[in-house]
Amino acid sequence: MSEALLGLGLMLLAYLAGSLSPSVILGRALRGIDLREHGSGNPGTTNAFRVLGTWLGLLVFAADLLKGFLPVLLARYVAGPWVTVLVAMAAILGHNWSLFLRGRGGKGVATGAGVVLAMMPLTLVLLLGVFFAVFAATRFVSLASIAATALFPVLAVAFDQPGAYVAFSVAAAALVIAAHHANIRRLLRGEERRAALPGRSPRGHADPAGSEPPGRPRGSAPGVAPDKPLNRSGGKGR
Repeated sequence: MSEALLGLGLMLLAYLAGSLSPSVILGRALRGIDLREHGSGNPGTTNAFRVLGTWLGLLVFAADLLKGFLPVLLARYVAGPWVTVLVAMAAILGHNWSLFLRGRGGKGVATGAGVVLAMMPLTLVLLLGVFFAVFAATRFVSLASIAATALFPVLAVAFDQPGAYVAFSVAAAALVIAAHHANIRRLLRGEERRAALPGRSPRGHADPAGSEPPGRPRGSAPGVAPDKPLNRSGGKGR
């Protein structure tokens, strides 16, 4: 099999894996809800934590990470670095613009973390340190994601990664930051929602999806009024 044909096959596999949406699948299977109709309407990890709760949120995060990690790890062992980075981009594109969700998706942070884990594990450790430091200081998931993503190309160069990996780090960072354009506007306006740590209320702008209305009917999504599902417009929320 030629390298070009192998690369196309791996890219297709990565895109299809990325297009799978654990948050939608688990929300429907275990809670009887479509995550796209609750919280921010975004079928990504942040909204999964907000609507489905901590444990299902962690499960969604792990699944999103693995769908980036596994295809790229396979590509590293059977193909060269340029094919590997194309496979990595395909996984992130599948997550952000899912074939199975009619072009909707998350923002590529968890899947991107899986990709980086397969390609540059030490770099991922440092990026996670930046993420948690910024999040602990601000309680903004979006700002922590943007800060860590912006540092990615810098670390790729600092650790003398192959040229293909450096090119990927720049492209992936641009893609993920661009997906946060609405969050950036809200941050600049002071309207971005802060995430609460377990047992604590968020500081600053209130998050209406984080509170449990009294008398919520059984089976409705936590933190969302049952008669008013949110964000059916198709845009990306947080």
